[in-house]
Amino acid sequence: MTIPVWVLLGFAAWTVLVLVGTIGLYRWSRILTGRAEIKEFRADEPHGSEWYRRAMRAHANCVENLPIYTAIVVASIATGFQSQALDKLAVVVLVARICQTTVHIAFEQTNFATSLRFMFFAIQVISMVCMGVIVAVNA
Repeated sequence: MTIPVWVLLGFAAWTVLVLVGTIGLYRWSRILTGRAEIKEFRADEPHGSEWYRRAMRAHANCVENLPIYTAIVVASIATGFQSQALDKLAVVVLVARICQTTVHIAFEQTNFATSLRFMFFAIQVISMVCMGVIVAVNA
């Protein structure tokens, strides 16, 4: 299995871990202790603490970016192209994703925290664009 495919699995695992370890833990702890009913967690209205809302958005960010990275990996598999540059960029994508999610969830969103989070997002986008270009040029 190639590094980009391993990173794809890591990205998917991170997305599930964020879901279970934040949103799931928050909701079920409230439901099981009688502080909330299962029906209270409607998607069309804000609820929960600031931390919980950041966790929901951080998870959504993972879900939104996972298909883009997946398309690049699928294209690299379809073309049979592999390179060290692609491997390194894939790892950068995952590390930046984990950093972005962590900053989003763990810190109150000050100007500094938001800028740091955006920097990690930009690193991911630039890395994925570079990966896509490398695959397309070498196809």
